[in-house]
Amino acid sequence: MSSSTVDRQIAILDAPSNLGLRPPAPGREPGVSKLAAALRAHGILARLGAVDAGRVPAPAYDPAADPATRFRNGPALRAYAIQLAAQTGAVLAQGFFPLVLGGDCSILLGNMPALKRRGRYGLVFLDGHIDFAYHRTSPVLAAAGLDLALVTGHGPDQLTNIGDSKPYVREEDVAMLGYREEEYPPEYDLQPFLDSRMHRYDLDQVRQLGVRAATEQALAAITRSGIDGFWIHLDVDVLDPLIMPAVDSPEPPGGLTYPELIEVLGILLRSPGAAGMEITVFDPELDPDGHLAEELTAAIVRAFAKDSG
Repeated sequence: MSSSTVDRQIAILDAPSNLGLRPPAPGREPGVSKLAAALRAHGILARLGAVDAGRVPAPAYDPAADPATRFRNGPALRAYAIQLAAQTGAVLAQGFFPLVLGGDCSILLGNMPALKRRGRYGLVFLDGHIDFAYHRTSPVLAAAGLDLALVTGHGPDQLTNIGDSKPYVREEDVAMLGYREEEYPPEYDLQPFLDSRMHRYDLDQVRQLGVRAATEQALAAITRSGIDGFWIHLDVDVLDPLIMPAVDSPEPPGGLTYPELIEVLGILLRSPGAAGMEITVFDPELDPDGHLAEELTAAIVRAFAKDSG
């Protein structure tokens, strides 16, 4: 096993789901389901000295909205969350540190319930978006843009209360890092986000405080409540699109750099409370020569290295 910040063997589990995203074009499926295969092709398993925990295949993609929930692929999202929770839970039960390769952000609906069954766990949410603002009137919703709302209990019970375990994570046990402030039109309901008890550090605050100080503050904020550990969600659109353009919804320039991301992850992974991590939204179809996959893989490996800080 390679030298790693975490005190357990890393186990890599593939969760190649694109169920939470809208089609990039009529008749096309989002390419994020190829994320895991791309990182494996660049040797992430061997470079981390990880064991192979297998793959949880996703149900067929259907762009139509589910009438009962308004979510695209609503029943499939629920079924997949149950399957992924079982497999992630099994990896945790064997004493491994799960590194779950998505897929889109809706895989959080499987990973957080796996932890909820084990106790009270927090969430460090690294994402370029808030993933919390519901459109008031749209007949179709995308779970990848509302995953944080869903795991904190905001949304239909079919997705927020699987196994009578709502919420999968308490708002006060969530720390958000690195998201960009966005102007939302009035048809989006931002009030639940503004009223939430989550600990929020947008990109400007991270830069003002300094990456290390902001990360340490965020970690202290969720660990002081007595959680049993925390999960790390990494949506790669938290990176500056100048260095990571292969994502579903790229933002204007201004995201984290790779050195900043490595520093954030290194601090989190050195914490004894780090329970596992997921990587989402990288789309290999937008990386034809594979150089972005290599840069991302190298950054993840560097973050896990003991000397990353």
